[in-house]
Amino acid sequence: MNEAGLRAEIVAVAQAIDKAGFCPSKSGNVSARFGDGLLITPSGLPYAQTTPEDLIHLSLEGAVLGGARKPSSEWPFHVEIYKARRDAQAIVHTHSPRATALSCTRRGIPAFHYMIALCGGVDVRCAPYATFGTPELAENAVRALEGRKAVLLANHGVIALGGSLAGAHQIVAEVENLAGQYLDILAAGLEPVILDEAEMARVSAKFAGYGKVG
Repeated sequence: MNEAGLRAEIVAVAQAIDKAGFCPSKSGNVSARFGDGLLITPSGLPYAQTTPEDLIHLSLEGAVLGGARKPSSEWPFHVEIYKARRDAQAIVHTHSPRATALSCTRRGIPAFHYMIALCGGVDVRCAPYATFGTPELAENAVRALEGRKAVLLANHGVIALGGSLAGAHQIVAEVENLAGQYLDILAAGLEPVILDEAEMARVSAKFAGYGKVG
């Protein structure tokens, strides 16, 4: 994909998660690898007003290579994830309501449903809390994402990574769905039956047969 197409797709994903209610108060951000760095959404600009030209080109050291606006305040974890994960081609971060609510309990999502496998493992971990935009948050996120494609950030929100923007978008939406189901079970005073690792391995193998999942 050329630069213009990539910029347009980043904006389209950012506007889609905003329309879905995943980005209250201009929260959340979207990025994709570009060359030796990345393109990322700007800080503080409503997504409905964001254009492809508003995106910022960053190096993997966080240096601004192009763009007139400030990058998202969460650029540190985008940079660190790309450096740690060669499989990550795109990152979507949201404050989607139900996943964020669950993150405030500092509780991850266990394998109560086989769709957890979409997130790259047998659960979605909850990374320890750190102030937004800090190196500590980036470090916590990278550690909790080991072997995973999604993570809850304690008292904060969700990060999803994918082999494409569409894949990262799909995963972040599924995390919100799973978090809502899990909260509903807990609100009913019940505990879900957790699928074991052998079953999750079978599910992951079947997913691989469906075609490319980001």
